[in-house]
Amino acid sequence: MRIVTWNINSVRLRIELVAKMAKKLKPDIICLQETKCPNDSFPTKSINKMGYEHVAINGIKGYHGVATLSKIPFTKTNIIDYCGQKDGRHIETILDYGGAPLSLHNFYVPAGGDEPDRKINEKFGHKLDFLNEMKRRLTKSKQKTSVQRILVGDLNIAPYEHDVWSHKQLLKVVSHTPQEVELLEQVRKSHNWVDVARAFVPFEEKLYSWWSYRSKDWDASNRGRRLDHIWVTPALEPQLKSYKIMREARGWERPSDHVPVVLDLV
Repeated sequence: MRIVTWNINSVRLRIELVAKMAKKLKPDIICLQETKCPNDSFPTKSINKMGYEHVAINGIKGYHGVATLSKIPFTKTNIIDYCGQKDGRHIETILDYGGAPLSLHNFYVPAGGDEPDRKINEKFGHKLDFLNEMKRRLTKSKQKTSVQRILVGDLNIAPYEHDVWSHKQLLKVVSHTPQEVELLEQVRKSHNWVDVARAFVPFEEKLYSWWSYRSKDWDASNRGRRLDHIWVTPALEPQLKSYKIMREARGWERPSDHVPVVLDLV
């Protein structure tokens, strides 16, 4: 099984890029974030033409939004609201994998604004509240190690030193502050998740999935961050086959500032 997660930054604007990626990578499942599209305007017909007959969406007009596209039927879909916002940031789909249920969580964690201080920045406070609610919900989940669960998405935090272009310079920048990093680690530990990227790529190796639009030459400057993640429960760790960040997609015409992240399971 091949799963791709991608913050597409408007699915209708970049539907051709979704098709291009799908043709190149041929994933079984595509998880999109920041679709910026209400459910009744989602380009389902275009998605179906790519071979994805099963579509689960949780979107709102102009902002946020997540969508899971699959060649494999869903047995159940759950839309879960966080912080009472109803802002389209999480969808769970359940499907069969190896004769057993697999729960796939597609997340778009709030970015958090510019100032890492909830007293002056409401968006940062919302981000912290969202992560705390994630932690509480996952802590309550049963059979943490024995069930098949995958969590993917734009978590908007680069947790480790080499997940950013400069650890020292970004310590006070939202997405890499110690407060966010510690909270994301609590979320990860709450369910014993395996960070797939670092299961394949050594911690001392630089690894990015996002490059700012503000950079005149993103490729040359390479000031990236690893904001997009794939986690699996320990039950799926033996099935991990390969992991890849599709860096080339950042250089496509009218690209998202994020690129696809790919997981292969045996």
